[in-house]
Amino acid sequence: MGGAWHREVLQRTDIGYGVTDPATTLRWANPALAGILGIDPEHLPGRSLSALLPGAPDRPRPGLALLTPAGEGHRWLEVTCQRLDASGGDLLYRVADVTAWRDRELEATHEADALRRAQVLGRMGTWEWHIAEDRVEWSDTLLGMFGYPAGTALDYAAYTGHVHPDDLPTIQSTLTEALRTGAGFSYTHRMTLGDGVTERWFECFGEVVTDPDGTPQRVLGTAHDITQSRRVHDELLALAEQDPLTGLANRRAVTRELERRLATGGTGSLLLLDLDNFKDVNDLRGHAVGDRLMRALAAALRTRLEPEHLIGRLGGDEFAVVLPDTGPADAARVAEHLRDTIARLPLATPATRTTISTGVAGYGTSGDTWELVLANADLALYASKAAGRNRVTVYEPGHYADTAKRVSVLDRLRGALDGGGLALHAMPMVRLATGRVLGHELLLRLEDGQEPRLGPADFLPEAERTNLVHEIDRWVLATAIDTLVRHPDPELRFNVNVSGRTLEDPEFGGFVLDRLAGAGVAPGRLGIEITETAAVTNLDAARTLAHQLRGHGCRIVLDDFGSGFGSFVHLKHLPITGIKIDGEFVRGIDERGPDAVLVSGIMRIAQGLGLSAVAEWVERPEQVRTLTSLGVRVGQGFHLGGPVPLGQVLSAQPQAPDGALSPERNPAIDRRS
Repeated sequence: MGGAWHREVLQRTDIGYGVTDPATTLRWANPALAGILGIDPEHLPGRSLSALLPGAPDRPRPGLALLTPAGEGHRWLEVTCQRLDASGGDLLYRVADVTAWRDRELEATHEADALRRAQVLGRMGTWEWHIAEDRVEWSDTLLGMFGYPAGTALDYAAYTGHVHPDDLPTIQSTLTEALRTGAGFSYTHRMTLGDGVTERWFECFGEVVTDPDGTPQRVLGTAHDITQSRRVHDELLALAEQDPLTGLANRRAVTRELERRLATGGTGSLLLLDLDNFKDVNDLRGHAVGDRLMRALAAALRTRLEPEHLIGRLGGDEFAVVLPDTGPADAARVAEHLRDTIARLPLATPATRTTISTGVAGYGTSGDTWELVLANADLALYASKAAGRNRVTVYEPGHYADTAKRVSVLDRLRGALDGGGLALHAMPMVRLATGRVLGHELLLRLEDGQEPRLGPADFLPEAERTNLVHEIDRWVLATAIDTLVRHPDPELRFNVNVSGRTLEDPEFGGFVLDRLAGAGVAPGRLGIEITETAAVTNLDAARTLAHQLRGHGCRIVLDDFGSGFGSFVHLKHLPITGIKIDGEFVRGIDERGPDAVLVSGIMRIAQGLGLSAVAEWVERPEQVRTLTSLGVRVGQGFHLGGPVPLGQVLSAQPQAPDGALSPERNPAIDRRS
């Protein structure tokens, strides 16, 4: 009975068996072996198994042979050989088709290798925490990222010894919460590598694996080396909140710190420090000396204040210091110490004494905003300047009327911006020889119907002390471009003034070009005027904006040219297309010889550099004759035409049909479309 079972098993099994003589000639084979070899069972006896299975063992030993029948894919065969009896004659072969198992093994190997390569390339590794055993397994890639060789035994305690102490509580609390809830988690931390010196940033993501009862069994996680991206992020953040000249905090960082402290109920004081007569340093000694003075002053402030005091440069020669938990009286003493110390420092040239004026304002009173605190300190600073400079003034309640007036002006401006109370007037620029109008400078007016009426000198300085000026400048630009769209006459050209604060807005240039491209207006119909004072104060920002806009065809004009002794130097640094000669040189040009000499020199330089030139403040016919004789071709002033509402200028212009734009073909616009 047992022999019959054995024969039945040999007939039904899917494992091939064969008996050969010592020369591997088959004497007998079961159906499975015939099927594996693809040969009729009746034709197997007498065939050489070594010929049918190349690489098969010819003596007793286990082995693997690869069989590739014609026209088919590969197959993995596991072949073993053993003696059939002790006499050492016949051999018993066992042949099993292990292709599926072997392919799965190779696929798993390839996947593991691909995963390893991906982890290396992506600076990412994996880890697994076996909770019951309190054992952590780290991938070889992750161990390498930690600075350890593959296979290093690194338990959780050793790992946490490398983690930055400030970040360890975050990791522990995150893991504790994940084990409690079973939810996925993430955290970022610093750690020192195995060399004990190098510090890296890692971003970790993980999930908790639980049993059917919800009890945590394992924690699976990944760790990604984000050191490089973290450095880039920190550098960008520093650039966004750092003054590039001095390395101090910029206006944005100072106002945000004030806002943060007010939001948390903090109290303290704000100092505004302004370098006295800084314009004289720039004019007499040059812009480079002025920059060195700014950096030296910043260093002096940094070394003489406490680490918790935030020092910033608001722009130009104005600095700010946030003194938390310091009342106005104590803050004034700090300011006096700074004033006296700086006056003794050799910051400028021997012939130039460096002094500062300071305004002090407390913060933390109910209802305070950062704008109000800054305005109060600004008023106190003005009081120091008016009292003779080199002084410290604390803001007093008696200044409230002036502050209320300023806030009222800002409120009116915001209301006008939202409700249509702003208007543009146009002042022509005229060819002196023919009287032909070549373009118009657009001037902002406040027409909100409220009393008292405010002129530009009343509201623009207030707007420029806040971010509201950014919105106003964008409104003016957008209105000018929309008007050019409705009036496609290429002879209609506008010049628009840009404030010094807007020069610091890195997105302004893109805003202008996007509006031009979207409207289909040729950039040459739009000119941007930057005052020389604003350009000098923000030279890097002015140069960046001028390069960006001029590269797309916009005109860039330096306004009030000649107002500073360093004017000609600035022409080397700014990619402008034209200048406006300061009116101080034009006012008495027909009466004073020196003015004519200076204007003549300016014109020779402008012509040599290929710049257009416009003379401002042309108010008498005699000025026209003198300017023309000096080579000035274009002028602007009340004799040639005062500012009038923009609508009056447009009434004589052709207008595009309602709802239709008239895009002007322009290569710069086509490239941006």
